[in-house]
Amino acid sequence: MIIFPAVDIQGGKAVRLKQGRADQSTVFAENPVEAALSWQNRGARWLHVVDLDGAFDGAAQSRDIVRHICSSLNIPVQLGGGIRNEATARAYLEAGVSRLIIGTMALEEPQTFAALCRAFPGQIGVSLDAEGGRLKSRGWVADTGLTVDDVLPRLQEDGAAFIIYTDIERDGMQSGVNLQALAHLARASHVPVIAAGGVATLKDVQQLYPLSRESNLQGAISGRALYAGSLSLEEANEWIASQGG
Repeated sequence: MIIFPAVDIQGGKAVRLKQGRADQSTVFAENPVEAALSWQNRGARWLHVVDLDGAFDGAAQSRDIVRHICSSLNIPVQLGGGIRNEATARAYLEAGVSRLIIGTMALEEPQTFAALCRAFPGQIGVSLDAEGGRLKSRGWVADTGLTVDDVLPRLQEDGAAFIIYTDIERDGMQSGVNLQALAHLARASHVPVIAAGGVATLKDVQQLYPLSRESNLQGAISGRALYAGSLSLEEANEWIASQGG
């Protein structure tokens, strides 16, 4: 099971949002590259990066910062936010990103998403962001009217390599994970699933861990909790290692 520290970039700084709201941000680091390096130095095996400006505006805003992050790290980076065409995807992969996370395109442009998966096999994942069970798009501001069960078969058929599930109501709130929804998805999915939203304490990691043994849960993303200290990356990794990894 992998803990993915999150570096969310907004206005050139590393921030965290509450429930995905652009006006509810807290700056945790003036320099996202330094934040990324600090997580690597503390034992991160992967880094999760989000271009928040891109997610809201629909255009890649932080490519130079992301390139600098990738060139500074020895661990792989996954990236989401504003990737809505093949040119942007290719540019980020050429900048050193290991795999990409697609949200809006995967839900609103199925044919374009499938073509992207064919162009970059094994490198394209999907972000499924739900509020009250209904999936959102366009930086969590548009209601798609769809559920996870509605889209999962098609996304897997299209070639999605992994899925990130975020419970929007819990994101940035340090309120614990939605175990029921995650268990359902991880058992139904044929590809790895990563939990996000509400991963706040070691107890949350411990509750998720059995799913990594009995289903397709690959790991969990945490941001605010790691920065604020309610979850220790070192402690979480040590506990996971004690269980056999």
